[in-house]
Amino acid sequence: MMLLKEIVEQNRARFVDRAENWEDAIRLSCRPLVDDGTIESAYAEEIIGAIREHGPYIVLLPGFALPHAMKNSANAHGTAIAFMKLAEPVSFDADNPEKDASVFFTLAAVDNEEHLKNMRKLWKMLTDETLCEELRNLQSMEELLALDAKYSS
Repeated sequence: MMLLKEIVEQNRARFVDRAENWEDAIRLSCRPLVDDGTIESAYAEEIIGAIREHGPYIVLLPGFALPHAMKNSANAHGTAIAFMKLAEPVSFDADNPEKDASVFFTLAAVDNEEHLKNMRKLWKMLTDETLCEELRNLQSMEELLALDAKYSS
């Protein structure tokens, strides 16, 4: 798998107790990529604007959000994935609990080929129900690394 380990080694993983609301969660999930210069903080605002306009399209599975801006965002300077786990899920749609999320994989892309590689790795992870359940229950960086080791072997 290696994706989770890569994310940790690149200092792009965060464990957060709670977010005020889904907008705050998006900003928090973008923070590691802002901190390392992959994206501008305006990237988070782009994502928030798109969700307000199109609904919570980023919540692909119950509990899992994949925040990303539209293709060719001027606020993205690199291709990367960040990980954030909220102890308390946030609701993207008060009428639909399936749109709550606590696991965030935030995507930034300028290199299409690299982005597709990242998406394939992510898709492989998110189609594994056992792994998804374990990701939902993660509580620490050590557990994240242990999960990577478990699924890499």
